[in-house]
Amino acid sequence: MSFTAGSLRGAGGAVDHRLARQHLINEYRRGRLSIDQVCDAHPELMRAARNFGEESRVKCPICADDRLVLVTYAFGPHLPSHGRCVTTRSEMAQIQRRANAGSGTAEYTAYVVEACRLCRWHHLVRMVPITPQRAASQRPAEGQR
Repeated sequence: MSFTAGSLRGAGGAVDHRLARQHLINEYRRGRLSIDQVCDAHPELMRAARNFGEESRVKCPICADDRLVLVTYAFGPHLPSHGRCVTTRSEMAQIQRRANAGSGTAEYTAYVVEACRLCRWHHLVRMVPITPQRAASQRPAEGQR
């Protein structure tokens, strides 16, 4: 399951890592990095990619033999220190409800990672703060937006 800033209500402040990704790919293609240096995904990430990853349309930039999959991890209070692999939209909604019950600050963060199931390429795609949803009564009226 993968989430974008638009799929998380009120999620401003997303950080996109496409430039760092492209730099790493360019360094590999120039021969400055070996395949062992760029295709070293942790076994738990590979397990999550195989079992829970959302397949994208993008081919792996390293091996070009498989489509990349997106895996989302959530970090925050009352979640495991190693994060929680979010596999469904209902799980993400549950984490957003936890953020609602908190102090109102963005204490939860979703990290979307792309991974290749064949060559073990991986890269952090984006970080998205999981901010509390405002109740309908707290939302500005149509004319006030």
